[in-house]
Amino acid sequence: MKIRFLVLALLWGSSFTFIKEALAGLSPAQLVLARLVLGAVVLLSIAAIRRVGLPRGAAVWGHLAAAALFGNVIPFLLLSYGERTAGAGIAGVLVGATPLLTLSVAAFALAEERATARKLIGLLVGFAGLVVVIAPWRTGGGSAGGELACFGAAVSYAAGFVYVRKFLSPRHLAPMSLAAGQLSMAVVLQAAVSPFLQWGAVSLTPRVTVSIVLLGVLSTGLAYVLYFRLIGEVGATTASAVNYLVPIAAVVVGAITLGERITLTTVAGGVIVLVGMAYAENRLRRPRRDPVTAAAPQPR
Repeated sequence: MKIRFLVLALLWGSSFTFIKEALAGLSPAQLVLARLVLGAVVLLSIAAIRRVGLPRGAAVWGHLAAAALFGNVIPFLLLSYGERTAGAGIAGVLVGATPLLTLSVAAFALAEERATARKLIGLLVGFAGLVVVIAPWRTGGGSAGGELACFGAAVSYAAGFVYVRKFLSPRHLAPMSLAAGQLSMAVVLQAAVSPFLQWGAVSLTPRVTVSIVLLGVLSTGLAYVLYFRLIGEVGATTASAVNYLVPIAAVVVGAITLGERITLTTVAGGVIVLVGMAYAENRLRRPRRDPVTAAAPQPR
């Protein structure tokens, strides 16, 4: 389980570097369409092998379209446009705030998710961390717009998660069916809007080709499968803790492969975001142990 946990964090964390590399030969619209097609092919193939049918009903597909818009099309485009000027590591840190933003959106959109003082404090701390990451006081950076686009992707992800929870989760669809259907609908939506977006000449160098294949097949397609398997093994709450490792993986991979400089503001802001997220999710509380068995190793 630990290996799959780390592999998933690496796949999602590496996606920001893959985007950065693929942008050298593709426009953002081309990159997103290629990524979605490859990811959908992977999920549809696995669903066919496992004999998992796609969702049925016009209402369900309408909800899948909305989920695909907020959970795939908009954030993928914002990340692709944003990373033309923002670093892969910084993009990973900003998107790492998605769980915190999800808690905030859910507090307003879902009746069962109350806005508590803990969530409010966590949000304020996390927002302060985001300000440190973006560092609007610096001069000559020229990437604030790109970083704001990456933050917009996190907001869109949060809206997509809450939408799925409110309108699709109560239908109890099979996870693989839901993922394959949502990604398939995302392909349709992206194909529809692509003609209205920038569509330049394609330059498929070996580096660009490998990056887009890895982004679509591994970070988009197989990562979904791995995540759902983790949920089945350890539960959704524990599996969601992978979000604490994704920003770290994004910064490290960006530094190693792209030579990106790890700045103090990125590290400090990222830590503040993670602390705010952990506090909001009540993960900082030490588990209580029975005094008789406290000395024995506790299973996780």
